[in-house]
Amino acid sequence: MTMQVTLLLGLLGFVASVHSNSQFYLPVDCDGIYSHNNSSSSGVYRIYPGGPTTPLHVYCDMDTDGGRWTVFLRRMDGTESFFRPWKHYKSGFGNVAGEYWMGLEHIFLLTQRKENELRVDMQDWEGGAASAEYSSFSIDSENNGYALHLGSFIGGAAGDSLTNQGSAKFTTFDKDQDTWEKNCAQHYLGGFWYNACHMANPTGMYAPHGAIGFENAQVVWQTWKGWNYSLKTIAMKIRPVVKCSCTQ
Repeated sequence: MTMQVTLLLGLLGFVASVHSNSQFYLPVDCDGIYSHNNSSSSGVYRIYPGGPTTPLHVYCDMDTDGGRWTVFLRRMDGTESFFRPWKHYKSGFGNVAGEYWMGLEHIFLLTQRKENELRVDMQDWEGGAASAEYSSFSIDSENNGYALHLGSFIGGAAGDSLTNQGSAKFTTFDKDQDTWEKNCAQHYLGGFWYNACHMANPTGMYAPHGAIGFENAQVVWQTWKGWNYSLKTIAMKIRPVVKCSCTQ
């Protein structure tokens, strides 16, 4: 009996040590990383939105507006081509420490686990910066074209360029799910939730402002800089909505 008690206590001690050891902590997003260590700095981390057997490297923004942001799109220097086929947009591509797209399947898993808000941060070539924030963000599964569900615009100097595309399915040059008679992704050189077609084109052609002559095919956020201004940087990021625990 004493040996059984000893073994049980030893097992409980092992389980407790496993749970307390950060090596065994499997965060599903950057909010989870921050909750486990609120001194975490911005950078690349490993998360597990699809479970313990499918780790995913992402960039976590731990500085902007309280941090905890999981970045799913980042453009900053033109090192990655975003004119890519459906399978690339589904699985993800790029360099997580630089320019990358997380992947529609990963974004779907993230937004199914928790209710998230969306923030879009951008910069122009003259040193200006602006943002746009939305109350909620989620997408459907591939069976429904990874359709976008966007909450209300809640602020930001960049203005609202995304609500017009708020219920769109995702379109790439080889999978047309927009509502235009042509293919928006093919015409505007990206892959995105195009309607017919866009006021925001964050996956468009990267170039310094004025360097290319294609209309609206650049990295565009219309309500901030107009139709043909090619932005220097843009990042789209989500974090769980904080629920009020107060009582009336």
